Amino acid sequence: MKKLHVLLLSLVLILAVLTGCTAKSASKNEQALKVGVTAGPHEQIVEKVKELAEKQGLKIEIVTFNDYVQPNVQLFDKKIDVNIYQHEPYLNKFNSDKNMNLVKIAPTVNFPMGVYSNKIKSLNELKNGDKIALPNDPTNEARALILLQSANVIKLKDGVGINATLKDVVENPKNIKFVELEAAMVPRSLPDVTAAAINTNYAMEAGLNPVKDSIFIEPKDSPWVNIIAARPDNKDDERIKKLVEIYHSDEVKKFIEETFQGSVIPGF
Repeated sequence: MKKLHVLLLSLVLILAVLTGCTAKSASKNEQALKVGVTAGPHEQIVEKVKELAEKQGLKIEIVTFNDYVQPNVQLFDKKIDVNIYQHEPYLNKFNSDKNMNLVKIAPTVNFPMGVYSNKIKSLNELKNGDKIALPNDPTNEARALILLQSANVIKLKDGVGINATLKDVVENPKNIKFVELEAAMVPRSLPDVTAAAINTNYAMEAGLNPVKDSIFIEPKDSPWVNIIAARPDNKDDERIKKLVEIYHSDEVKKFIEETFQGSVIPGF
């Protein structure tokens, strides 16, 4: 009889532990997935993802940022679960500079960078000493310089690629003056410069249509595809896997194509 009591007690304890683990797992899966995005197209797309996710039992909480630093800082600090706003070169540089280890999960969309101007209709109209504004973070500045090289405004040192800086400009026939600004501030500089290289999300926030308003734009097959990023400790979270599945669905792809008309391109 005593052995039977011990056996029953053991079974009760085992069931309690298993039930606790199951409840804990279920509780995590029921928690809202906190997704950090920048304001504008990324936010709009994730709103659509959220709508579809709710029908599939996944709760998403959108956290919106207006800069390129805090989404990674808050992801690393576990204040959000994933972020969707950056391309991989930017993430790699950020990890290196900040001693972080955030990881790429999946591709999302591509935002072709464009050059805009209130004063000229073509980069061929640039005059000696004109000013061009650029984003000042390393990867987007390199991207802008590569864009200007493809427009024959400047020439960069051979082989610098995505690591290009202003120090790598080896030819600048029109003595263009470059004004380095935080990416979000570049659109506001248009009244004060001849032209500006602007990231698409900030261009659209400023009421600019990349397809119609840019005077020069990256080709549609540009390699700067944005990504979903997470931490090593949560990269295998089932909720994140579900997020990727929904983001890569035909419904979201159709939404992107119909909403942005070529200004934002699916990269999956």
